[in-house]
Amino acid sequence: MRALSDEELEQISDLAVETAETYIFSRVSKKEILDMNINANITYDEVLNVEVLVDIDLDELSTIDEKELAENAVEAALTRLDSFVDDNFQ
Repeated sequence: MRALSDEELEQISDLAVETAETYIFSRVSKKEILDMNINANITYDEVLNVEVLVDIDLDELSTIDEKELAENAVEAALTRLDSFVDDNFQ
C-alpha cells in the first residue's frame, strides 16, 4: 500500500465513525441512546493501523446488549474500511 496523506487518513477515520454510527442507529432507536462516543484512530507507518472504539450507554429499559452492540459496530466499521481501502488505495 502506498503512503497515505493526512487528508486520506482523515477520510478513512470519518468513514469508520460514520459506519459505526449507522450500524448502531439501524439496531436501536435514538431515543434509547443516553450517551454515545465513537472514536477512530487511523495511522500509517508502513502499514495502516486502525483502532475504532465505541462506547454507548442505553436507557435501562432497552433490551439491547450495549457491549455486543458496540463490538458489532466496530466490526461493521472495520469490514467497511477493508473494502474501502482495497478499492481506493491499493
